[in-house]
Amino acid sequence: MGRRMDLASAVAEHVRDGDVVALEGFTHLIPYAAGHEIIRQGRRDLTLVRMTPDILYDQMIGMGCAKTLKFSWGGNPGVGSLHRLRDAVEQGWPHPLALEEHSHAAMANAYEAGAANLPFAVFRGYVGTDLPKVNDAIRSVTCPFTGEVLTAVPAIRPDVTIIHALKADREGNVLLEGILGVQKEAVLAACRSVVTVEEVVETFGPRSPNAVVLPAWTVDAVVEVPGGAFPSYAHGYYPRDNAFYTAWDAIARDRDRFRAWMQANVLAVGPEAFAVHRLAAGHRVA
Repeated sequence: MGRRMDLASAVAEHVRDGDVVALEGFTHLIPYAAGHEIIRQGRRDLTLVRMTPDILYDQMIGMGCAKTLKFSWGGNPGVGSLHRLRDAVEQGWPHPLALEEHSHAAMANAYEAGAANLPFAVFRGYVGTDLPKVNDAIRSVTCPFTGEVLTAVPAIRPDVTIIHALKADREGNVLLEGILGVQKEAVLAACRSVVTVEEVVETFGPRSPNAVVLPAWTVDAVVEVPGGAFPSYAHGYYPRDNAFYTAWDAIARDRDRFRAWMQANVLAVGPEAFAVHRLAAGHRVA
């Protein structure tokens, strides 16, 4: 019921070797601090699920956390390839990575099916594409009422979903605003869920028309991590650091440079390091 925890304890309790793990965030509110804690705790053999894996999953794959990636697009947005992902697929470094590729529509529908406790999702899609030839998880079903042939994919039901949100209240309810992606569906589909937030407040106050409130009973752990989505952005708290995404391309190309960066900026520090990005954006950190 939205129990308040520190990040290390939340990850230790809820993320286990071999789990199916979704760290969702669509450009906005990507849970970097939580992903870094998974790396620090040395989790292995994870099936990583995400609609748009970018730098965070590049880091997790390069540090040996993943055995499988289930996704619908992968890259460094506006820059190019994910070099640690490519190295794992092409050269097996640090070990081989299996891929299960889908479309955005398939992933979104699969999360919704998982949230509804259904075994698979049905939708119109993949017409004229080659993905069904390389992904045997893409099937077809015939509508019993109209005879229309539709696409079916297995529901996504993660062992644990981790998201970053703007606020939580004292009771463990969680507020999301801005670009929402599939965070809500990913939490509702999961067996367990961890939510990092920018701040814990007494009341959410006025909310925008697209606001989503996840009730406390949908969340297992709430962790206050100011700046925890950096270098992605948190609506109303800090902007996206476009320069970091550009700089990552050179960092990730070389294995030794990548490992040195991860040692200095992930392994040797804790989640408190993220707070400086809130401060830099002019927000008070309690």
